[in-house]
Order: sequence, then structure tokens, then C-alpha cells
Amino acid sequence: MTDKCQPSKNAMILAAGLGLRMLPLTDKTPKPLIKVAGKPLIQFNLEALSKFSAAEVVVNIHHLPLQMINFLRNYPDFDVQISNESDELLDSGGGIKNALHLLGPAPFFILNADSFWIDGATSNLNRLSKAWEPERMDILLLLAAGNQIMGYAGCGDFMMNSNGQLIRRPEKAVSPFVYTGVALISAKIFHETPSGPFSLNILFDRAIELQRLYGIRLDGDWYHVGTPESIDEAEQKMMLNKY
Repeated sequence: MTDKCQPSKNAMILAAGLGLRMLPLTDKTPKPLIKVAGKPLIQFNLEALSKFSAAEVVVNIHHLPLQMINFLRNYPDFDVQISNESDELLDSGGGIKNALHLLGPAPFFILNADSFWIDGATSNLNRLSKAWEPERMDILLLLAAGNQIMGYAGCGDFMMNSNGQLIRRPEKAVSPFVYTGVALISAKIFHETPSGPFSLNILFDRAIELQRLYGIRLDGDWYHVGTPESIDEAEQKMMLNKY
């Protein structure tokens, strides 16, 4: 029987967004299938999950769903479970809640198809799993900082103390830590959440109030590919780093 407190190897890739900042490319292609260095964006996440020996892999879809279905059904490494949101876009939190029956009761991984990372010496999914402490965590985020980041020009997302505990970056402050879109999250925190669409940020804020939001720093490089221009930037950096 699976321990409901210890992490599973199940994962969900959030891939249902409209990709409006990637227009006009997303007029005809869903953003997760736009290629970077000859590879669809979502494939970077799928390859990381394969390296991690993930068990169940769920992907939600909405925009141009048939293209996504055809790609995922033919993906060789997993029998990918598709959570189809064609009728209603459920946002990040609602999309995950809608797929909980596929993910199981134990903590599971979430990954954002808008970005990808290249592991350093160790698998970051393994590092998240090993860092999980159910007695004090509800959510554990993978964070990037400094020269690990490509394609992001904001002021950061979170402040992190010496124990890894997180709070939101105060307004007008600057933080080096950016959420990579990769996390390990407890299934139980979706209890008493809204029906229909809602943002995962609601659960981040609840975890902060309870002092149960934590983070670890990425080992490797993170690529945020949000616009057509950022594709060239990512490819140039990957070439420079010989990826």
C-alpha cells in the first residue's frame, strides 16, 4: 500500500494554457509542441520524468487538443494519461484537482510545460523527493536563481530562509528565487478547494499561512520559453553549454 505521506513517482504536466505570448506560433501549434533545439517543449519534461523512472504521467490539454492527443498517445516511454479540458479551461489548480483520481493520494510532482530545465550533476526530481518532509511541508518548490535562469526578466517570486521556508517576495523588493514550474505537492491540500477553475497560487498562499511552503534550489539551468524571441535565446545558450 502506498504511504500517503511519502512521495509517489506520479506526475502531472500542466499543458492546457493558450500560449498567448507565443503568438503567432500558437495559432496553429499548441505551445507544448513548439520546438526548441529541434524538440517539442513538453518533451524536455517527459524525458526528465523518464530519467526519474516516473510511474503515472498525466498531461492536461485544451488548446488544439487533437495535436496534443496524437503526440502524447505516440510517446514511447509512458502510457500518458490525458486530462482533456477542451470544454472548459480549469487553470492550474482546477486542472490538477480534476486529475487527482489519476494521480493517487500520495504527494506527486507537477511540471509546467511552459519551461524546462537541464539537470546538473543530479536529477532535480530525485532531489525534490529526497528533500520532502511530510511533517512540515505541504508543497516543495524547485527554484532557480542568478545565472541558472534564461528567459526571465522579473524581480523574483519568493524569499527563502536558511531552512528553505518560503514567503512571497514583498512588493517593490527583489528576490533571486524564481519558481521553475516544478514542485512536489501533497494531494490532501486540494480538499476544500473551489469547484471549477482556480489558480495554484491559492494553495501556495495557504501553505505560506501555515508555514508549510518550502523550496530547494535547482541544480542545473532553467529555460523559460515564453515568447517567439526566447526560442532563439534558449537555443543559443544550449549550444554554448553544449546541451
